[in-house]
Amino acid sequence: QVQLVESGGGLVQAGGSLRLSCAASGSIFSIDTMGWYRQAPGKQRELVAALTTGNSKNYADSVKGRFSISRDNAKNTVYLQMNSLKPEDTAVYYCNAKAKLPTSPYESDYWGRGTQVTVSS
Repeated sequence: QVQLVESGGGLVQAGGSLRLSCAASGSIFSIDTMGWYRQAPGKQRELVAALTTGNSKNYADSVKGRFSISRDNAKNTVYLQMNSLKPEDTAVYYCNAKAKLPTSPYESDYWGRGTQVTVSS
């Protein structure tokens, strides 16, 4: 199995910055896309940013120009640099990895437990 551990959440004032990290470990054959999703109270989980091994990036319109995703493939770690944070960015942020195990040719979704990001006005 694949374990994802997030870190870097917290409380920050509007306009501030945070950097989230997510490290994948376990019996990993390969990881294609790694990314971040978020879920605010009463809302559905939504994609924030994703990054493939080919360095193709995808951002939600609401974070373009403020957030930046990067990745260290050697460490199976993905980062999310969040700048100019707004109160509406407040949510639990979840790391996601689309990975293959050595025992299967199929790719599966794996999720971290989430890290809380709170932006005060």
